[in-house]
Amino acid sequence: MSVILIADDEARIRRLVSDFLKRDGHTILEAGDGAEALEMIHQARPPVELAILDVMMPGLDGFALLRTLRAEEATRAVPVMMLTARAEDNDQLLGLESGADDYVTKPFSPMVLAARVRNLLGRTRKKMGESEMFGELEVNEIRREAKVSGEAIELTPKEYELLIYFKNNKGIALSREVVLNSVWGYDYFGDLRTVDTHVKKLRAKLGKCGSMIETVRGYGYRFEA
Repeated sequence: MSVILIADDEARIRRLVSDFLKRDGHTILEAGDGAEALEMIHQARPPVELAILDVMMPGLDGFALLRTLRAEEATRAVPVMMLTARAEDNDQLLGLESGADDYVTKPFSPMVLAARVRNLLGRTRKKMGESEMFGELEVNEIRREAKVSGEAIELTPKEYELLIYFKNNKGIALSREVVLNSVWGYDYFGDLRTVDTHVKKLRAKLGKCGSMIETVRGYGYRFEA
């Protein structure tokens, strides 16, 4: 599996995340601050394949460490997940604009975090032009193509974006509001029925694979393959 670095100044958080990720077979490295994490990433053999960074660390904080990783040729491509109690929009924007691949706020569900780690690793390992298979559903993001049982299906741009969003968050229960904001954007003035309408159309076009988009009653949807 993968070598994952967890950098957080709270030992209990490191242990909690570590215990859940080890269940998936990952090798875990732990650092209590940014400087220690940076040294571990430089020295790790085999190399670190994912870094989970807390923002509020003494000395070199998570944002500063992220910028350092993105500035160095050897670490530029390392996927980074920010893990922090700071949930303000500006902090999330700063992290994502600095090159973070995902952003999780405390308190968090360890099971959901482990699922997000699996999804993030799956996306970053994908080779150029390689298709992802989910049973009989085939998705190729480079070609912007989706197939069911080898037959291409015609999706509108928004239906395709919705499929990709579900696929990239496989196994995670997503509220209608989260889906609406993520796929349509925060400045969209439509209501939550927009999500339901597009999910219904997407399921119909996916045919027998449409059941992969499960309804979470009273909440939203979950993609299970």
